[in-house]
Amino acid sequence: MAPLELWGGVEPTVTRIADAFSNQLRRSHHWDHPEDLELFAGLGLRVLRHPLLWELVAPDGLARADWTWFDERFALLRRLGIRPIAGLLHHGSGPRQTSLVSDNFASGLEAFARACAERYPWIDDYTPINEPLTTARLSALDGVWYPHAQDDAQFCRAVVNQCRATVLAMKQVRAVNPAARLIQTEELGLVSAPPSLAASARFENERRWLTFDLLSGWVNPGHPCWRWLRRGVTEDELEFFLEHPCPPDVIGLNYDITSDRTLGPRCADRESVRTEFGILGHEELLMQAWERYQLPLAVTEVHLDATREEQLRWLDQAWRGARAAQARGADVRAVTVWALLGASPGPSYQSGAFDLRAARPRPTAVARMARALATEGAFRHPVLEGPGWWQRAEPSTHHRFQYRNEGGRPLLITGATGTLGQAFAHACEIRGLPYRLLTRAQMDIADEASVDRALEQLEPWAILNAAGYVRIRDAERQPQRCLRENTVGPKVLAAAAERRWLPLVTFSSDLVFDGSTGRPYVESDPVSPETVYGFAKAEAERCVLLACERSLVVRTSACFGPADAGNFVTRTAHGLRLGKAIRVPADELVSPTYVPDLVRITLDLLLDEAWGVWHLANVGMISWADFGRRVAERLSLSPHLVEEPSQWGSPGRPRCLALASERAVLMPGLDDALDRCLEEVEAVGLAPGAQSAEARSSSEA
Repeated sequence: MAPLELWGGVEPTVTRIADAFSNQLRRSHHWDHPEDLELFAGLGLRVLRHPLLWELVAPDGLARADWTWFDERFALLRRLGIRPIAGLLHHGSGPRQTSLVSDNFASGLEAFARACAERYPWIDDYTPINEPLTTARLSALDGVWYPHAQDDAQFCRAVVNQCRATVLAMKQVRAVNPAARLIQTEELGLVSAPPSLAASARFENERRWLTFDLLSGWVNPGHPCWRWLRRGVTEDELEFFLEHPCPPDVIGLNYDITSDRTLGPRCADRESVRTEFGILGHEELLMQAWERYQLPLAVTEVHLDATREEQLRWLDQAWRGARAAQARGADVRAVTVWALLGASPGPSYQSGAFDLRAARPRPTAVARMARALATEGAFRHPVLEGPGWWQRAEPSTHHRFQYRNEGGRPLLITGATGTLGQAFAHACEIRGLPYRLLTRAQMDIADEASVDRALEQLEPWAILNAAGYVRIRDAERQPQRCLRENTVGPKVLAAAAERRWLPLVTFSSDLVFDGSTGRPYVESDPVSPETVYGFAKAEAERCVLLACERSLVVRTSACFGPADAGNFVTRTAHGLRLGKAIRVPADELVSPTYVPDLVRITLDLLLDEAWGVWHLANVGMISWADFGRRVAERLSLSPHLVEEPSQWGSPGRPRCLALASERAVLMPGLDDALDRCLEEVEAVGLAPGAQSAEARSSSEA
């Protein structure tokens, strides 16, 4: 069995909505950062799907083409020893003077391809058009992209036009470089249906292959799609492919978690992953393609918008599926880790091998996995022992499905009776992560012998310390107890983790600062605690970072969430609904933190092997009084019920204990977090006096 290669790719889509173009290369800032290519080379990648886009080189015609950016990038790729697969059109429709259904589209791409081959005669691999069938559907049937058509005839014309352009483009490329290869990609999935819609499903399952069938010269009057295509094109246009076959040198399958579809009543389709049919999977899809074409194959996009362990599991499934198809006789050449820089930068940003929400691209666990696959052909991590959500979810409710994975090495979580510990346990169940949540009786974090016994018995792959003394005001009267739980305990855990080379996560507070700067604190600001509680947390940070090389210290602030009836948001919401006045201070600025966001990002950072001090709080700075008023406004209640005491704290400028991050902005905005929290509170109906079990303890957080 030939070694399986790992390829890579950035998301280069240029889409047109009316007269506005959206350029993912600029949105991801890759356009301005050639050093990204060095990061990709550092992963061990030697093949990269790289754009050479018609719209960007020659938006005003070849006579006015600007090759500058591409000259620089392709020269750097050569120096780095990376072989490009040049993509000439990626979900685009060409420059303004053409479109997927225009008569000049194919000839225009043909001329551009010739110019590319002459300028870069050393490039051997081309994808003239990415996913022609998918692009045609979105542009000429669904009307999302230009030319925004919405009928079958235009859909047929767009498909045929793109495939004709591909044939002509490859003819011109091979006139310059006879060794040039066509790496043709298409999103492909399986269509399922109940017996009543079996005929429709059969047609859809034939049409999904149309890109490859046309290029291979297989579409003749006996083909299942011939009559359908005649809705938009002539027989002469279809016979062109019979006379000029251009079968792919490599068939590239782009397979997403939502690629498989299920037909329902009135032929409406749903994502199969959310139905009883489930998904086909990479192995079976590759085998279907191999049995149909007997041509070399590659998985040319692997990307999942999900939590980090699910991204790892999806890439692992693709890699294992490709290896399994190889073992069954299929000629599978590669798997492609896609969207190396993530996709859709902005509020809906999906990180990839690198996360762009830092000052410079931050390697994630996907990067570590990619490096291992590229250089060693294998990657191991305890989270891969659990199934992905698509393998364990119940139809329609997968986002709430809880899966208790008792197998494999667990994540050890302390603080079983506290809100934070319970929140992490709940997240692990949702995310299919094996874990053990321990009480103080099961492991006393300040007792070295107790910690060693628990670690020897459980053999965790990481430790997450959510235990601690949280009575901030009582700490002034009980300093020894506060120091034992908040300083000695984390120090003991750090030493034990270092002896076993385990990652450790522990939590700190905004109270390690005195609030005198008048601005939000960042990670590098020196600590200056004023209270016993703040001193204990600051000393814990120092001890943990010194004792454990793989330690992650998360500073956070003013936590709130729907699972705890005792936090500020739920108490305020309950009081306001009863018409009670809420007295809260206005002289302290904080960064409230939504617990589910804190938990999600912390687990991702743990899997990314992040280390050092990180600030995790929802983006925003607000006084307690204004926060109360914001809760009132969200609930359409009177903000006048939120009162500021006439005397509260010290006079003068408000203390600013808000947190910001100079490392990466990973947390959502405060308004968004508050909206989600109040929706959950409304759904759960939690109120003071009816506290959830995880909120009952006042000694652990």
